[in-house]
Amino acid sequence: MLLKSSPQAASMVEIAQSYSQSYQGSPAEQYIDYRGLGRLATPLGFGYVAAPATGHEKHLGRLAIPYIRPAGGEHAVATIRFRCINETCLKHPDGSWRDEELHEGHGKYQSLPGSKPLLYNTRALIKPSRYLGLSEGEFDAASAELAGIPTVGVPGVSGWRDHFDPAFLGYEVVFAFTDGDEPGEKFVHMLAERLPNIVPIEFGKKLDVNKFVVNNGPKALREKCGLE
Repeated sequence: MLLKSSPQAASMVEIAQSYSQSYQGSPAEQYIDYRGLGRLATPLGFGYVAAPATGHEKHLGRLAIPYIRPAGGEHAVATIRFRCINETCLKHPDGSWRDEELHEGHGKYQSLPGSKPLLYNTRALIKPSRYLGLSEGEFDAASAELAGIPTVGVPGVSGWRDHFDPAFLGYEVVFAFTDGDEPGEKFVHMLAERLPNIVPIEFGKKLDVNKFVVNNGPKALREKCGLE
């Protein structure tokens, strides 16, 4: 348990490690398993906020998603995002999972104060590969990784920044994984205007990478991308 006099007293790495240690057997583990991402929980550092660090009290009971950086050391975690996993938001009264989550009076995700949009899973950018995936969120990026496609996530369709462009220009192909909704369509059109190597990969209405992989398996995603 981290009890510090200020949020700056503990590094982001220490806080992420603390949340990771509370993950096993927690509601966060149950939710990640439901999303089909259980075997990536350790490498991606998923955590559970059982004992909030100072300044993180409002994130109590949320899933912690660290933005891990390959530089390591004190800079190994750039930030942490927090996702609501409240059972009443995720499940019906009978205990079955909702097809569409119900978050009322609060956001599904919360970021730390002052956080700017950052790329998720930037370790994908240093893997030798002629292709790269680009998704709208963290879970979609993780799902594509299950298929052996190095994939970076953007935290929402409005999270793209000009300085992201150069990181994607050296690839033969960048697969733009888009949600089957209007914001997703706008997102891929925006990317296509900025990156000449974009190849849109669409999943249909109310579908995304994660649901596609859970329903069809990782191999099906590779086939959809023309990789096998």
